[in-house]
Amino acid sequence: MAKTALITGILGQDGPYLAKLLLEKGYKVYGLIRRYSNPNFSNLDFLGITKNIELIDGDMSDESSLLHLIKRIMPDEVYNLAAQSFVGSSWQQAKLTTEINALGVLYLLNSIKLFSPTTKFYQASTSEMFGTSHENGSQDENTIFHPRSPYGISKVYAYWMTINFRESYDIFTCNGILFNHESPIR
Repeated sequence: MAKTALITGILGQDGPYLAKLLLEKGYKVYGLIRRYSNPNFSNLDFLGITKNIELIDGDMSDESSLLHLIKRIMPDEVYNLAAQSFVGSSWQQAKLTTEINALGVLYLLNSIKLFSPTTKFYQASTSEMFGTSHENGSQDENTIFHPRSPYGISKVYAYWMTINFRESYDIFTCNGILFNHESPIR
């Protein structure tokens, strides 16, 4: 039986490339897309994979929809790439940023704990968690977090919640700290 993966934020810059890689490895791929939005499938279309993904309407800030989603598909892997990722907008939309980036992660992790505890979870973290903190002009996993925006703060919450679920519930969870990067679909 094919492995299954759920990718949140599948319509963004990184989601389509991850989906393509997983499809090439024989995975059944589900993609969570925002409910009540006009989805733009151009990034998936660019890679020619739109028809190979089961897209599901959902909302990272709606705990109930995430509980039902995880219970229904029980994915082998979850890649959380969803975020309100605009640092400037996080000041005007601090509540929304927190609901999606912080609480959404808590809701996903809790859903996995309750309904699919063997699921492996990846959290896309960000260099914005470091803020102005650096040692000798660089940052790594040992650099102290000093976020300077609601976006960075929300991602620190998600980072630590991911670690705490691993340590408290013995669930496979991990963070990847992403820095600015480009691709042809950005």
